[in-house]
Amino acid sequence: MTTTTAGLDADALIAAAREQTGLTDLGDDAILEGLHVLVDAINSEAKLTEAAQGRWAQQITATLANRLQVEDYLARHPALLDAPVEKPLFVFGLPRTGTTLTINLLNADPARRCFLRWEAFNSVPPAAEGALSSDPRYVAEQARLDMMLKYAPHISAMHHEDADSPTECQFSMAPSFCAQYYDSVLHIPSYQKWLFGTSYLPAFRYQKRLFQLLQENEGGQWTLKNPWHPLFLNDLTTVYPDAQLVMTHRDPADVVASACSLVYQVRKMFSDDVDPVEVGKSQLRTFDLMIARMLAYREKHGWKSIHDIQYDAQVRDPIGEMRRLYAWFDTALTAEAEAAMQAMLDANPQGKHGKHSYDLADYGLDRAGVHAHFRDYTERFGIACKA
Repeated sequence: MTTTTAGLDADALIAAAREQTGLTDLGDDAILEGLHVLVDAINSEAKLTEAAQGRWAQQITATLANRLQVEDYLARHPALLDAPVEKPLFVFGLPRTGTTLTINLLNADPARRCFLRWEAFNSVPPAAEGALSSDPRYVAEQARLDMMLKYAPHISAMHHEDADSPTECQFSMAPSFCAQYYDSVLHIPSYQKWLFGTSYLPAFRYQKRLFQLLQENEGGQWTLKNPWHPLFLNDLTTVYPDAQLVMTHRDPADVVASACSLVYQVRKMFSDDVDPVEVGKSQLRTFDLMIARMLAYREKHGWKSIHDIQYDAQVRDPIGEMRRLYAWFDTALTAEAEAAMQAMLDANPQGKHGKHSYDLADYGLDRAGVHAHFRDYTERFGIACKA
């Protein structure tokens, strides 16, 4: 069943979040443009079920409420904004290229600080020292994920996260309503067009403020993952001029098939009318822009401004690839960190949460066509492609 004609109302969602929290300051008003574009796109294009419309009203309200609480906490603890966010490391690449494996390996290093799933959605107050995996908000989010696993195990097979897993740092951009997440999980082409043309600076400025809050009791070198960062590397490095950049690469036929499958399955959770061929076209459009902007960034800043990891090499020798990464950034890989990385690998063999099966034909595509489409990219980076 599709939505009623009433749809969502951006101003009503803001009012609901303010009433829920008793707070009023959202910080940078620049975020309101993205919120209105998103809500208009949901109402006119997303074809939500009636139940999904209610869920999205709740989700956007909760996102606004979390942002209100973050801004309020920082207003009451302004000294936190004096603390630096030094040399944050950002892992990115086309989705399904091994960014999750990379961030999970890096997360095992006790010197690093990752952005965890539970704190993305319930950020205030920052966790007490040593409580990142015991805070009551962690416990509640893990219970929610365990319940979701019972009803949608296929999503976990595609992409599994626990409550204290590193999550995509675009969820720190989502409260600015400037995040590729929205475009992935909903069919909202007008929002995609806006997203591809907007400034991401307000989102990154808020993200940095959020990290300054979250590191109050639990610090370390921020180490982050978001496949979509190639869309906005210039704005990222404007806010973080000393950022360390890492890009993962994989056979694009596998990338596109896997990404289309995930997007299609998630969109079906919100709409009864999802066109798989349109999903394929949208993914190609997004990936083309990601590659073009990444190459433009390298032209401006040098080829070595980004460290590259090949998916096949990472799967074959994950610890060896970590040694290369640490050497690239002149960072010591301690014996303790390496042992923790190996323990993480031993505890999480590939396929632990099920096998993710996918077929390009379901999305109007084939391997030869995808390989031809991305030939310049694969040849430039020496990416092995299987027929």
